[in-house]
Amino acid sequence: MKLQQLMSYIRRAVDDYHMIEENDRIAVGISGGKDSLALLYGLHGLMRFYPKKFEIHAVTVDLGFDNLNLDKIKELCNQLEVPYTIVKTDIADVIFHQRKETNPCSLCAKMRKGALNEAIKTTGCNKVAYAHHKDDVIETMLMSLIYEGRFHTFSPVTYLDRMDLTAIRPLMYMQEADVIGFINKYDVPVVKSPCPADGHTKREYIKQLLRQLNLENPGVKERMFAAIQTGIEKYKTE
Repeated sequence: MKLQQLMSYIRRAVDDYHMIEENDRIAVGISGGKDSLALLYGLHGLMRFYPKKFEIHAVTVDLGFDNLNLDKIKELCNQLEVPYTIVKTDIADVIFHQRKETNPCSLCAKMRKGALNEAIKTTGCNKVAYAHHKDDVIETMLMSLIYEGRFHTFSPVTYLDRMDLTAIRPLMYMQEADVIGFINKYDVPVVKSPCPADGHTKREYIKQLLRQLNLENPGVKERMFAAIQTGIEKYKTE
């Protein structure tokens, strides 16, 4: 996938859900993974010609794993001339050593998001862009149905009233395969997650389940996404 195609997906989501307004300062949450780096590239490209002027600021929450090397991310941000903030935390120690969580992902996500949002406020940003793509949206819906008994997933735009911050998800129309194609084409410096739970989570199980469902029922992912969009539009009109 070319950069122009990536920006096209992002612009469609931004326009459809009015994600960006004039003079927005948008923090881009950078984990070091493929999705967040694709989002950084896409928003940086969009900045150059989008009719509404906006700025971006990259932010990474360092969970405290000893083997996390962010040097390549720093170099990338320097090349793109994007300000970059790294937030040091001891979340990994709390999760894996102090509390010894058997299912660490939920608590880790809450702590990481809390640290990210607090850091964002100090940068003067009024919005935060999360790198959730189409597959994430569908997988979260399935996880909610199977494990919580409710129909719920990410919203394209969410106002976080306690933080006075708006979260946006500009990759929501992109499939994970498209993201991988972009990363491979441009040799983007992805940083492997040092988390010991990576690849051994409920989300990974749901990802494999969804892949199997789509193999056996071609097009089921798109139909699920269409149902989610219908739910979003209905919610907006109520």
